[in-house]
Amino acid sequence: MEAFLIANMAPIMFASLVVVLLLGYPVAFALAFNGLLWGIIGISLGLFHPTFFQALPERIFGVMGNETLLAIPFFTFMGLILERSGMAEELLETVGQLFGPIRGGLAYAVIFVGALLAATTGVVAASVIAMGLISLPIMLRYGYDRRLASGVIAASGTLAQIIPPSLVLIVMADQLGKSVGDMYEGAMVPGLVLAALYAGYVLIVTLVRPNAAPALPKEFRTLRGAQLLLRVIVALIPPLILIFLVLGTIFIGVATPTEGGAMGAVGALALAAIKGRLNWSIVKQALESTTKLSAFVLFILIGSRVFSLTFYGVDGHVWVEGLLTSLPGGVLGFLIVVNALVFVLAFFLDFFELAFIVVPLVGPAAAHLGIDLIWFGVLLGINMQTAFMHPPFGFSLFYLRSVAPKSPYKDRVTGILTQPITTGQIYWGAVPFVGIQVLMIGITIAFPGMVMRYQDAAHQPPAAIDTQQPSGGPDFNTGQPNFGTAPAPAPAPTPAGSAPAAPNFGTTPTPAPAPESGVPAGPNFGTTPAPAPAEQPAGPNFGSPAN
Repeated sequence: MEAFLIANMAPIMFASLVVVLLLGYPVAFALAFNGLLWGIIGISLGLFHPTFFQALPERIFGVMGNETLLAIPFFTFMGLILERSGMAEELLETVGQLFGPIRGGLAYAVIFVGALLAATTGVVAASVIAMGLISLPIMLRYGYDRRLASGVIAASGTLAQIIPPSLVLIVMADQLGKSVGDMYEGAMVPGLVLAALYAGYVLIVTLVRPNAAPALPKEFRTLRGAQLLLRVIVALIPPLILIFLVLGTIFIGVATPTEGGAMGAVGALALAAIKGRLNWSIVKQALESTTKLSAFVLFILIGSRVFSLTFYGVDGHVWVEGLLTSLPGGVLGFLIVVNALVFVLAFFLDFFELAFIVVPLVGPAAAHLGIDLIWFGVLLGINMQTAFMHPPFGFSLFYLRSVAPKSPYKDRVTGILTQPITTGQIYWGAVPFVGIQVLMIGITIAFPGMVMRYQDAAHQPPAAIDTQQPSGGPDFNTGQPNFGTAPAPAPAPTPAGSAPAAPNFGTTPTPAPAPESGVPAGPNFGTTPAPAPAEQPAGPNFGSPAN
């Protein structure tokens, strides 16, 4: 029995974590409990030294001293203040008037404002609740299909998960050991493409079923011409300033994500003060909610550190890595299996739990297959969006249910008795948008260049996915092992100014050309070998710059 436990400690430990989670215990405590339990068992079996857990305080202190995670309370506080500043209401009313004359105009306005709120707040709950309170009654008033209206609002709110400054991207970058700024820059284009796909779906619905999303009646379009243009400009200035304060400073390298979040929080306070909505009650509520969310994230992260200490101690990461890298289909097979796993787990776990449990397990395997981790993180972020939209447990659906009418009510403008929205209508309305999110996962896999633009000009977007079985050795050109991509032959000399061949996920190595003297070249650690002195043979080049 002891021999069986020693040989299979990693899979048994993982299975016990799944069982404890299914029993309904909080994720943070389930992780910590499993880590401590199996650590004690490992000590009793002789797998670990009795002083094994002395490494735990240092790991917990490392979490507390992680400056990257400071961005989470800053962005959360900013979103909660903006939720009460009136910016969402002003944007929805103004943009609704702008798109009102066309079919589906209110739905387009919700998607546009959802993307703007995502780029300023980064909080799903704030976006969904604000749009549900403001836009849903108007859409019902003018005869929008209930499923379309609820689906558009819930899906547009989830754009805050992938459009920076998303909280999940901060956690993803931390777990993968990558830059938050790079993760933000890589996620920007996929987020905007996803918003465009939502708008494309609304367009198709208006063409197939025109009555499902009618235009705003002329008598209710109160703003026209120069007056409408001025109102739109005034409404767009505050969010655009905030976007520059947060994302612009990060992208141009002036501020770190943590500093950008701090500036965004100050900007949100200033905006609320300008609009006359800043008071101690609002600040107190925002601080309380921010503290609760930050403590929630910190407890999960500490629990995951306890679990990973024992799991890595029994070589669990090696077991998971071997399991995933040996899948048929190479890189493509790995991506399909991991995304399918995350999609299914999203029915039961929220995005923080997925990021702290799944990402640390699959990240090393992705690195060993030669996959760019920024691209991989953005791909998982798009997939984790579905956790908010999955019927029946999607949080975005719960947020909308909390503000959608539950009983018949009399419309305050028309005076007509309006029927409520049922939970079934909300769920069915979400299904097409979950399909669009899955389609976006496929688009990101097929066109990784959307994400790889975060790299500088010396790195071109990857051309295609290599589906060969893992082979090869370490790739010193990127600092990551290259087990999923075959080394490319040395390229022929190219004229100055011509583009180099596109790498595979930014990791395919190019062997160095032999020096002209005929002496065999030494190992190339990511740089071009320098010519050897005339009186000595050429030796290895360990990172010296090329002449």
